[in-house]
Amino acid sequence: MMMASRGGAAKLASSMMLVSRSFSTAIARGTIGKEGVTAKAVGFHGDVVRKDISEFWIRSSVFGVRHRSTVSLGEKGQQQVNMKETQPAAEGGDKEEKKEVVSYWGVPPSRVTKEDGTEWKWNCFRPWETYSADLSIDLKKHHAPATFLDKMAYWTVKSLRWPTDLFFQRRYGCRAMMLETVAAVPGMVGGMLLHCKSLRRFEHSGGWIKALLEEAENERMHLMTFMEVAKPRWYERALVMVVQGVFFNAYFLGYLISPKFAHRMVGYLEEEAIHSYTEFLKELDKGNIKNVPAPAIAIDYWRMHPDATLRDVVEVVRADEAHHRDVNHFASDIHYQGRELKEAPAPVGYH
Repeated sequence: MMMASRGGAAKLASSMMLVSRSFSTAIARGTIGKEGVTAKAVGFHGDVVRKDISEFWIRSSVFGVRHRSTVSLGEKGQQQVNMKETQPAAEGGDKEEKKEVVSYWGVPPSRVTKEDGTEWKWNCFRPWETYSADLSIDLKKHHAPATFLDKMAYWTVKSLRWPTDLFFQRRYGCRAMMLETVAAVPGMVGGMLLHCKSLRRFEHSGGWIKALLEEAENERMHLMTFMEVAKPRWYERALVMVVQGVFFNAYFLGYLISPKFAHRMVGYLEEEAIHSYTEFLKELDKGNIKNVPAPAIAIDYWRMHPDATLRDVVEVVRADEAHHRDVNHFASDIHYQGRELKEAPAPVGYH
């Protein structure tokens, strides 16, 4: 009996040690914003109290562990997200104030500065993504349609120009803004399909995924720029939703069926874009459109002179379209030669 009782006492003591270790005092450290906070875990259930900042409850047991965490700020325990007001940033530039969410996960907000040390105010692109446009590119190059698919692509684009001219007429600022909502679709669709193809086949893309996504992003930046020049009306916004939905699905199917046709059509679309921006410049030179100062986002994106004007912006956008023309005609030529895009080095960074 004595030995049995001693054995029982030993087991009881061991259990008590296990319990005491399971629910011992611990130190929890957390970082909110730039301030380090130390909180002491006390109590039988391991409650962690972070005074004046937040509270975390971690409920533990000997035979299993169950964790539940909540964040409550303020002395009354109201659940909310602690927000900080920061400098105007992101896609709205200096017109919008962006609030920075302080996250439990500790993902630090990036702080980017220009070469002169001033704060970089755009979140939609970074200084290393900016460039100076090559204005020396040949704007008159044209691919003469030879095959049936070429002719179909060419006349498809020509047929789309008539309703566009009828709708926008001489309103080139609004025309440019609206057309960029469509022009940014092909690169994204092509890059997405090549991405999926690379995953299915366990093979590289030769850099073409990145090249096409760069094109889509560049076209989107054109839109972000012209949004500062012309404001869309409500019916134009509705038109964008319809046209983008139809065009996305049509181009998606067209690319699946024949990439050579899809890229050729985009090449002809870019040729039409060059023509449209040339007409835009003529209207600016005639004084029919006011040559206003260039938007701040354009000056930073294309590394333009601070005194740049709308005419300068149209010139660099037209140069971009000429580069996109070359890339897509080149991609179509690769397919016409019976080869895949991955077999030719992608023109990544071709501006």
